[in-house]
Amino acid sequence: MVVGTRIPTVTPRQAGLLTRIGYWYSKRRFGAVPEPFAVMANHPKLMRAAGVHETLVERASTVLPANIREIAVYRTARTIGCSWCVDFGTMLMRHSDLNIDKLQHIDDFATSPHYSDDERAAIAYADAMTATPPTVTDEQVTDLKRRFGSQGVMELTYQIALENSRARGYAALGITDQGFSKDACRVPWAED
Repeated sequence: MVVGTRIPTVTPRQAGLLTRIGYWYSKRRFGAVPEPFAVMANHPKLMRAAGVHETLVERASTVLPANIREIAVYRTARTIGCSWCVDFGTMLMRHSDLNIDKLQHIDDFATSPHYSDDERAAIAYADAMTATPPTVTDEQVTDLKRRFGSQGVMELTYQIALENSRARGYAALGITDQGFSKDACRVPWAED
């Protein structure tokens, strides 16, 4: 069991000017500095690249309805077992006024009345993409194109693939839930 991150967080005192500005912005936006940012700050150039990438992906993700995108990303994080991603994703869903109560029924998504047919298709696609090896079928993609169009399928695919990367990376680094979904954020360097 990992206690704390496998790579230490960078405190504001240790951080350079651009990282401190990033901390200020993220604390203002999310209420606390997300621990992955504080770990990524060990490599400031990668941290900036990741921040730019995440911002661009967020701005470009406008085709799918938010509930479809977020439920697929949540399912991916949960399947991989990234408690940080589940925690942060739940907060993002709540702030987007999405129904987070339905998350308790996600294991029964295929039959639960809490999910629409579009959400079921997106969750099943997230499962197929996240499986090792992936189990995506031609029929599945054809169905998704009918529902969301080619751009929607591209957006869904990209978001699920990105969450696979995030969740696997954060799990490898020992980054765990931070309390975002409970409004009780822990600042990673509070113990310093």
